[in-house]
This record gives sequence, structure tokens and C-alpha cells, in this order.
Amino acid sequence: MAKKLKATHEGILPIGNTELNVAVLEDGTRIITQSAVFKAFGRTKRGRALHEKRVPNMPAFIDANNLQPFIGNDLKEVLKQIDYVEKNGKTQSSGYNALILPKLCKVYLNARQEKVLKPQQLPLARASEILLFGLSNIGIIALVDEATGYQYDREEKELQTILKILVSDEILEYQKQFQISFYKEIFRLWEIPFTPHNIKRKPRFIGHLTNKFVYQNLPKGIFVLDKLKEKTPRTIGGNYKYRLHQSLTKEAGIEALKKVLYSVEALASVSRDKREFERLIEEKYGQKEIPFTDLEEIIKEDEDAELSDFNKKLKKALDYNSK
Repeated sequence: MAKKLKATHEGILPIGNTELNVAVLEDGTRIITQSAVFKAFGRTKRGRALHEKRVPNMPAFIDANNLQPFIGNDLKEVLKQIDYVEKNGKTQSSGYNALILPKLCKVYLNARQEKVLKPQQLPLARASEILLFGLSNIGIIALVDEATGYQYDREEKELQTILKILVSDEILEYQKQFQISFYKEIFRLWEIPFTPHNIKRKPRFIGHLTNKFVYQNLPKGIFVLDKLKEKTPRTIGGNYKYRLHQSLTKEAGIEALKKVLYSVEALASVSRDKREFERLIEEKYGQKEIPFTDLEEIIKEDEDAELSDFNKKLKKALDYNSK
């Protein structure tokens, strides 16, 4: 016999004037308890009378003969009862995948529309209307997560999964990922002379742009970028010994990087200036414009040294006041 899963989160889901017991299991399955299913429709759990003509091996809340034509495969997939151990580790309980709730509602509403409900079933259709008012296949998942507090752990689990997929435990052998065409577009938009010297020794500002527009647009990009910086060793002088992309996983990480790179370069190529480029990036990825206060700090760090032509132009632009 397979070991029963344990609930990691439990809570109360309020819908209208009804409070339903819900849970999240170890494998992430969202559960609505068996008694809560009956409660949702204003019914009490009952046995099956000997004279009743009902479908065997079906839950009591959906075993009426007149409802069977409205039960699709999507509902059948979640009709299997799930036995689990409550969060306290002792009490046994039973329930169903929480997605069952909106699907049951649709059965009763469709049956009413076809005028096949019996008088005693009409209240179930009215209850379904109330339930569906705030539910959907996605909505029920979000509501259960909120009721149990699982949404916070879910976000952390999703982040850890993505980091495991994208960030490698070892430094990969160097292979060129950022093509010259990418830098050519970035240099053009930021009015940096596209010279061999600037390509070989890129202004520090380029690194900040690369982090902002490329690495931070990976899935969970801000966290991935922080992890890449953490995993990539530095020299005594504080510089990275390897390129950040060498700390990505060989397949999923590098592929994700390539997709973002192609997209960012394409947006850059159709942009007339950096403001238009930033606007397009925001539309695609939801990123805001580069905070230029950060750029001022970059320039200040180099004030004791001779400024490059690019940094002189950048400093002049930052000091410019249109008023």
C-alpha cells in the first residue's frame, strides 16, 4: 500500500457565507476535503439507499443518473478520492483535487440548462451559481494557496526549482555567447563609438546594461543574476574570473540566455534610440527604465582616473539640465 501524503498547509476558504476546509499536500496537490464538497453545495454527506438507482463507484454528490451525460473527462480525472494525513501527522482525512469544485458547478448548471434536473436538485444549481461567481480553474488554486498560506512557500519552491535548472554547480568551459552584433546595437543606442578599442575594453556601463536587459530577463532573473554572481569566483582585485554565463547550466541555462539575447538584440535593432529601446523592453518584460542615479555612482568611482571619451560624454549627459 502506497504511503499516504501529508498535508503541509491547511486553512479555511471562505466563499460567500460558507467556509470550506482546504489543504495543500506534500506534492503540491491542492485539496478540498470531502465534507467541504458537500458543504459547498449545502448538502450533508449521506449513504446510498438500497432502492436508489444511482451510478456505482461514483462519489455520492455526482452519482445521480441524470447527471452522467454532463460529466466530461476533465471532471473524471479529479473524481478520485484522495486519502491523506493531516498536518498534525496523526489524523487521517479524505478529499478531492480542489479543481473538482468549479467542474461540479458546471455539471449542475449544464443539467439545469438542459432542463433535466429534478426539483430536489435545483438548489444545487443555485449553489453552483454562487460558487462559480468567484471561482475558475485557476482561481480555485490561487484561493486555496491564499487560504492555507502556501503561496509564500510556493514562490520559494518555484525559485529554487528555476535556480537548479538554470545555474550550474560548476564553471562551464568558455564558449562565446554574446555576439558582436549584440554589442553593435547597444553601442549605437548609447552613442558609444564602435571602435576596436571600445569593443576590446568595454566601458563598465555595458556590463550594467547587460545585467539589466539580458540576465534580469531570464526566468526569475533578478534572483538568477544574484546566484550567478555568488557562484562565479572573483580575483583578488574583485573582478570576476569567468564570464557570468559560464555559471549557467549547459543546456537549460544557456538556451534560456540565447532566447533572451536574440529577443533583446531584435528589439535593439528596431529602436531608434535608447528611450525607445527601453520602452520596448518594458512592454515585453515589464522592466522600467535604467535608474540614472546608479550611473552617476559608476562615474564617481572613476573620477580620480582619467575619464574615457565615452565617460566624458556620459557625465556631460548626466549633468545636463533642460530647465
